[in-house]
Amino acid sequence: MDCVVAIDVGGTSMKGGLVARDGTILHEQRRPTPRAEGPERVIATIRAFVAELAAAGEPLAVGLAVPGLVTPERAVFAAAFGWRDVPAAAFADVDLPVALGHDVRSAGEAELAHGAGHDGGHVLFLPIGTGIAGAAVLSGTLYGGAAGWAGQIGHIPVWPDGRACGCGQRGCLGQYASASAIAARCGETSAADVVRRMQSGDPEAVLVWAEAVEALAIALATYTLIADPAVIVIGGGLSLAGEALLTPLRGRLAARLAFRAAPELRVSRLGTRAGMLGAALLGWQAVDR
Repeated sequence: MDCVVAIDVGGTSMKGGLVARDGTILHEQRRPTPRAEGPERVIATIRAFVAELAAAGEPLAVGLAVPGLVTPERAVFAAAFGWRDVPAAAFADVDLPVALGHDVRSAGEAELAHGAGHDGGHVLFLPIGTGIAGAAVLSGTLYGGAAGWAGQIGHIPVWPDGRACGCGQRGCLGQYASASAIAARCGETSAADVVRRMQSGDPEAVLVWAEAVEALAIALATYTLIADPAVIVIGGGLSLAGEALLTPLRGRLAARLAFRAAPELRVSRLGTRAGMLGAALLGWQAVDR
C-alpha cells in the first residue's frame, strides 16, 4: 500500500510511522528525544529515525512535524531544542520529498480530517504535553497568523509575577499546566502519577492540579473572549486524564465566562497520535505537489 513516513517530534519522545493516504497507520515506532544532548543530537536522531522508517517500506515522501517557529523551508527556532534556522533537508538523508510543518498546527489538521474537531467551523485544538500550543480553526480554516506563528498559548502570562519561563517571561501557562510542569512540581516523572496522587487526596498533588486547571481556565477564557470557538479539543498526553481534567476545567472555565456560555470541551479522538497523523498529511501534500 502507498504510504509516507510521518514523524511527530515532541520534547520527550518522537512518534513515527508509515501512514496511508486515508490515515491508516501501517507501521509505528517511538524514540526518546535526546534534547538534553543538544540540538545537533536531536537533528541526527530525527535523520536516523527517518532512514529507519523509510527502510521499513516504500514511502513516497516524508512529513515532519516539529515544535517552535516553523516555515515550510526551515525550522526557524525551537526553545525546547535550542536549534535555529535548520533547513528541512537537514532532517532527512533520503531521496524523497521532505515536508516540514509545525507540530500543533499539523495535529490540528489531523483533528479536522480524522478527529474530534471535524464537525466544527470554529475550533481550538490544544495539545498539552511537554509544552502547550494551540491550533486555531476559524470558519473551517486553520489560522496561522501574519507570519504563520499563531497559537503560542502556552506563553500567555496567566500570573504575570509567577514562575519564570524559558521564553523570558514569568507566569506563562506552560509553567503551570503543561504535563511536564505538573509532573516536575510534584517531583514525579509523569503527569499521570500526579493525577493518581490527586485522586487519592494527596495535598501537594491536589494543589498542583487545581492550579493547572485554574491556569488553563484563565487562558481559555481569554482565547474564548477573543475568538469565540464552538469547540475546544484537548489533546496530547494530558488529555489521557479524561474527566479528571475536563470536569473541573468545564466548571472553572464557565465561572470565568459568567456572562456567556463556555464553548464545548472535548478530548481528542486521536490522542497522542494526532501529531504523527498531521505529519502524514504534510507528507501526502508533498506527494501531490
